[in-house]
Amino acid sequence: MKQKTTHKKFKEKALKKTGILAEYKKLEDEFMLIEEFIRARKTSGKTQLEIATKMKTTQSVVARIESNLNNKKHSPTISTLKRYADALGCHLLVKLEKDVKS
Repeated sequence: MKQKTTHKKFKEKALKKTGILAEYKKLEDEFMLIEEFIRARKTSGKTQLEIATKMKTTQSVVARIESNLNNKKHSPTISTLKRYADALGCHLLVKLEKDVKS
């Protein structure tokens, strides 16, 4: 029986393909934002359902927020991200930093 590929192994293999690494790097900021939100929730020890309850919404909405942070068609509003942060006992900080490439 064929062994299942883990996400980590799939990612390592994919990033070796021509052009994939460059496209992945273009999305790096979005991936970091998603990871930041999920890490904050897990560090708080709260589930998606607990966050949803504090936001007065459903668990599926929180799951969608976490998965759609980099989705250009359905990205959450700043207001929604603030509510998510509030549910974690955090505040949302958005800032601009000078790009070192400029």
